[in-house]
Amino acid sequence: MPHFGGVTLLVTHYNRSSSLERLLQTFQKQDCTFDEIVVSDDGSKPEQVNALVNMAPLYNYRLITTPVNKGLGNNINKGQDAVKTPLTLYVQEDFVPYEIFTVKLQQAVNYMANRSEIDMVRFYAYFLYPFLKPLDHGFSEMKFSASPLYWGYRKFYMYSDHPHLRRSNFLSKFGRYPEGIKGDATEYRMMMSFLKHKGKAIFYNDFKGLFDQVNSSSEPSTMKRESWRESGNPFTTAIRNVYRHLKFNYDFHFLKLP
Repeated sequence: MPHFGGVTLLVTHYNRSSSLERLLQTFQKQDCTFDEIVVSDDGSKPEQVNALVNMAPLYNYRLITTPVNKGLGNNINKGQDAVKTPLTLYVQEDFVPYEIFTVKLQQAVNYMANRSEIDMVRFYAYFLYPFLKPLDHGFSEMKFSASPLYWGYRKFYMYSDHPHLRRSNFLSKFGRYPEGIKGDATEYRMMMSFLKHKGKAIFYNDFKGLFDQVNSSSEPSTMKRESWRESGNPFTTAIRNVYRHLKFNYDFHFLKLP
């Protein structure tokens, strides 16, 4: 039975209690346990909160609520504030771990124990990070430089809200998540803060091999994006890539953060 001492599972939740239960059931079936589980809810509907309260004894988690929806930044901040262990495994409720994940999580914990400069280990992504230095067990160290030799805007995506293991002093080192703005903007500003504060991260190369992201018709994604951000039109894609390249480089050098 893999027990991860010194690790808290932090799950952010909003109106998808069935997805949350699926995630926690999967960890139970894998006999995977943590020192604590914290579920941070972002002002879900009353029937959803009732479901969370009823599930808490079954899955032994501490529920952190708020009376009104305050956005992604507030939800992560208050959840992280509740964590008492040195390490935090952060997972959003619509992810499901594959059976191999517990093996890779133990290896990630070992990396964090042996390399104090590492701030986080990433387990999921939409694309392979472009600049990687191979390590053992299928992991690589993420490399970032503002130099044009490190070409392209994708190099900026060192940080992500996707499932990852991080040190629980994350907010002290990189600042609190901005509140009162859209979820994409929240993630973007934390990404820039992570780079500006010279964060160090490890990336799992098989980035779709540890988690499945499941959005059903009954509990669809709660993240809404403008159509131009998702368009596959070649002209739109080219314009989007140029825009991101210019914006990301400008913001890295000039964006003022708290």
